[in-house]
Amino acid sequence: MSITAIDKEYVAGTYGRFPVELVAGKGSIFTGSDGKRYIDMGSGIGVTAFGSADDAWLAAVTAQLNKLQHTSNLYYTEPCAMLAKALCEKTGMKKVFFSNSGAEANECAIKVARKYSAEKKGDDHYTIITLVNSFHGRTLTTLSATGQDHFHKLFNPLTPGFVSVEANNVAALTEAVATCKPAGILFEVVQGEGGVLPLTAEFVNAAARLAADNDIPLMVDEVQTGNGRTGKLYGYMHFGIHPDIVSTAKGLGGGLPIGATMMSEKVQNVLASGDHGSTYGGNPVCCAGALSVIDRLDDAFLAEVQTKSEYVFSALNGAKGIKGVSGLGLMIGIKTVRPAKEVVMECMEQGVLCLTAKDKVRLLPALNIPMDTLKEAINVIKSVCAKEE
Repeated sequence: MSITAIDKEYVAGTYGRFPVELVAGKGSIFTGSDGKRYIDMGSGIGVTAFGSADDAWLAAVTAQLNKLQHTSNLYYTEPCAMLAKALCEKTGMKKVFFSNSGAEANECAIKVARKYSAEKKGDDHYTIITLVNSFHGRTLTTLSATGQDHFHKLFNPLTPGFVSVEANNVAALTEAVATCKPAGILFEVVQGEGGVLPLTAEFVNAAARLAADNDIPLMVDEVQTGNGRTGKLYGYMHFGIHPDIVSTAKGLGGGLPIGATMMSEKVQNVLASGDHGSTYGGNPVCCAGALSVIDRLDDAFLAEVQTKSEYVFSALNGAKGIKGVSGLGLMIGIKTVRPAKEVVMECMEQGVLCLTAKDKVRLLPALNIPMDTLKEAINVIKSVCAKEE
């Protein structure tokens, strides 16, 4: 049996896989089982921040594997402590809880916000305000936080205590704050799965003011926007705000599963011993890989990300067959004349691997993709988009 056949026989059918079997990769270049070369413009949905088989990441992970692969959180380990230190020093946050995924990072964020608000205001202050079109994960609680009804079907009853308001609607957010006894305000600065749609500075700053004025934890989901993806270390840094809780994952681990929930001074001591936990959270191998990623996301590198972003937006905006380009940094959505899925399939045939988000083609290339490789991929995308239906 082929790998495709074995997968279909034994793996749960939750994914609509593309008809490609990938067997190797280096940087932004993959090799298929048929020997075909592919340019990776998805980075594992924003995960492999430095591409496939990155040398520095490999060295860090391999060195740790040869020392200690797991201990449990009953003991101290250097990679966990040093990664928490680096994240706090780079963000101004005070404490970090490590988990295994973005959904788990958001679960922790919700628990912190609810405990803080219950202790400060009472048990009836438990509602988390999120945004319509948001995406926060696939556990029952993070699905409840996700402001997209089609994700909710078949999984009711969902976790209560979530209200979604229209993104970029300050009046709607203000009304929700006044009426629903919120425990937190949670948003992505760019709605990724929702179509790569950035929030406005007016809305983000209004949310920050409302949170501060009403002593409501301000929560930013940086699962996809974080770790250099937008051209800043974290997406909220484009807006000059300082959240109380920041969740992240994806690009943090560089390819290994890790989530992080960062807590500001305001909420740093909310979680006490026994309030939360994770068997694999803070795993030394995952933390060693993440530390190798975070240590390289300095100002000079992030400036290169912004330069690449400017090139992509300039090359695609106004090009034939392209209605518009949205996003921030190297988190990019392309509204095409042709159906997005059709564009993605034809790009794949021509050796470029793209993603979709709603009705858009989505690009999430490795942050260090070489400019000549990026230009090659963009030229393929432009040529495919320019073809008549």
